[in-house]
Amino acid sequence: MKNCILIVLVLFLSVSCKKELVKQPAKLIERGKMIDIMYDLSLLEAIKYQNPMSVDSNETNPTKFIFQKYKVDSLQFAQNNMYYAADYERYKDMFDEISKRLAKNQRATDSLVKIDEKKEAKIKKEEAKKGIKQTPKSSDEKPANKVNVDSIRRMINLNKKK
Repeated sequence: MKNCILIVLVLFLSVSCKKELVKQPAKLIERGKMIDIMYDLSLLEAIKYQNPMSVDSNETNPTKFIFQKYKVDSLQFAQNNMYYAADYERYKDMFDEISKRLAKNQRATDSLVKIDEKKEAKIKKEEAKKGIKQTPKSSDEKPANKVNVDSIRRMINLNKKK
């Protein structure tokens, strides 16, 4: 009976022990820094999706710039990404945090766009009251309803300073 209990106990312990699927990389990127890198890469992918020519027309590689910014290389990032992805719950939490940051910046950007639209509407009303005809915009001016990339960068920099 004692042998049977011992065998069941050994089997239970061997089955219940969780093996690491991916070994910890030699140069582990801390979780917060990894989230920052993934956030910047997400912004870069969004920019590529919205306006592919803006990224392709530059002579620099934006992904390489992001890795230089955080002082990591692509191999180190790939190894750390696999390591963090092995633990689904922790990886999902990281992406949830990235989503929250993106949503926060989206709200800030939307509010800046609304402020600009209100200012333009106010100027148009004042011009209409004065009887000044508005001249058509030239082709090199940006439409009012598009988001200014500089304002997005400004908001990102303000959030990083906080």
